[in-house]
Amino acid sequence: MGVRPSSPLDKRQQQQLRGQVDGLLRAFLPCYRRQLAAAMLRQISRELEPQEPARCQLSHTKKLPRVREHQGPLTLLWGHPPQWQPTFCVLRGDGRLEWFSRKEEYESGGRTLGSTALTGYTLLTSQREYLCLLDDLCPSSSGDLAQEEPLRVLEEPVNFPLFLVHPFRAHLCFCAHTRGAQRAWRLSLQSAIRLRATVLQRSRAPAACAFLDTVQLYRRRRGFAGGDDATLGSDAEVLSAELMRELLPALRAQTLRSLRSTGRARARACSEFLDAVHAAVLARVSAGLRAFQPEKDALLAKLERTVRAELEQILQQRAQRARRLEAEIRDPLEACMCRMVDPQLPQIIHALLSLVEATLQAVRTLLIRGMDRLSHHLRKNPSGTRLRREVYEFGEIPWDPELMQACYREAERNRSHLAQLAEPFGFLGMQSLVFGAQDLAQQLMAAAVTTFLQLADKCLTSTLDCDQAAEQLEKVRGLVLKKLTSDSETSRWRFTRDWLLGIFWPFVWSQLGVSYNSEQPEVDGDILAVGSQALTTEGVCRDVIQGLLLQRVDRELNKILGASDRTCSPAEDQERARDGHHFHR
Repeated sequence: MGVRPSSPLDKRQQQQLRGQVDGLLRAFLPCYRRQLAAAMLRQISRELEPQEPARCQLSHTKKLPRVREHQGPLTLLWGHPPQWQPTFCVLRGDGRLEWFSRKEEYESGGRTLGSTALTGYTLLTSQREYLCLLDDLCPSSSGDLAQEEPLRVLEEPVNFPLFLVHPFRAHLCFCAHTRGAQRAWRLSLQSAIRLRATVLQRSRAPAACAFLDTVQLYRRRRGFAGGDDATLGSDAEVLSAELMRELLPALRAQTLRSLRSTGRARARACSEFLDAVHAAVLARVSAGLRAFQPEKDALLAKLERTVRAELEQILQQRAQRARRLEAEIRDPLEACMCRMVDPQLPQIIHALLSLVEATLQAVRTLLIRGMDRLSHHLRKNPSGTRLRREVYEFGEIPWDPELMQACYREAERNRSHLAQLAEPFGFLGMQSLVFGAQDLAQQLMAAAVTTFLQLADKCLTSTLDCDQAAEQLEKVRGLVLKKLTSDSETSRWRFTRDWLLGIFWPFVWSQLGVSYNSEQPEVDGDILAVGSQALTTEGVCRDVIQGLLLQRVDRELNKILGASDRTCSPAEDQERARDGHHFHR
């Protein structure tokens, strides 16, 4: 689909969108304030608990997750009417794609023809699949697509296509010059899409956790009870997408009524209009969250002081409320579990374990191959520039989409089977789940590579000959694999446990008919009664349900994995139950 600057909205449309965004923020921010209090309480409670020995054996890298930058020529469908035009494209480390008229323009620091953050996009490499998507968006009333002169260029066969599609942004249609270039771009773009999508899920900061909690609460109060992919992206992108989903049916109907074109031309025009709406919504949401930032910072500082001072009283209140609520819901919860969850729990556990175990095994295989390659070059030339290059390339394995593809592919393999098993529970978060497994693979690989290089640096000295150095490196290799095995077992348990909770607890919550009517009024301004804000009845009830659900999950996991494989301590169990640990974290 051709790309051009989005048509400006008229003043009435802009004013209407501003009002809708402001309404969203008025509904969202008071709840966000209360969730900040709850998130701060969780963080401080964890800090003050007795600290057990670190369970992670590998040394975690200090490098932030990133995309390996990629650049090269691509042909872009551009202009109005659209034509295939040569461009030079650059994928940045933060997951932003830029395109220039030519390479020299990029190298001289010239202006881009266009750019986009790859949040929310889906990548297609089949022209037929893309054309079918356009036809589904706007079915042709006449059925005579050949009459649509502006899009005839798109119907002509395209070699090595790369179609970036989005539910409410203009599509990007590229084609590479060779199959190898198409593959390299495909892997790099997919890594960028994942990086942009999981920015909030990777964070453990109270503000990020509170934001995710608030989005889920906001959606539940609007009737979306199951787990889904609504929290993929940055905070502004997530809120913008939320409003766009609410507006989409009316926007699409309004646009289609005003268009004279049919079929794919109509789909193109509709996409460009939605892109303009999305840009306006995103700008307004971003401005609103920036305006809230000083208040949020001050609120977090005040909450930290007050929660620390009142922590014992708050936790006593929580324990009292939890005991009362547990007595009320235990029987109906047990009945729901026996009737709905227990029959499916073993199958879903096996499917999740299969997904994560295959992914972790691929990480181990790739790591062994990289360590063996490094040892081989050490024996051949311990001081040469080739060895230094090999060490650098070994350190880049976690960020190399071509090498990591084997691990990422394993995370996708059981997707359809797992989706079928989880569908009866209203779980629609398979993209988040797969992204989570792929992030786990990258994190473990990065930690293993970092550990290997650190240990190798300590034991390899200039006094060793080649054979001695190779022997030392073999010892490092064995130690790193042992640490990786330990961390993989821990990760396997946690990943499976967290996603089981993500699949089942929203369903159980909805089945119990828990009221969303909090006794807390919408509070504007400062939070004075911190305890009452951090401990809503809804929040405590959620924690109780999740705690009881985790007991059931752990019992079944122990049957399948064996008690010896269990890696979460009782204290950790209590922490997770209190946290209301989300499936997307």
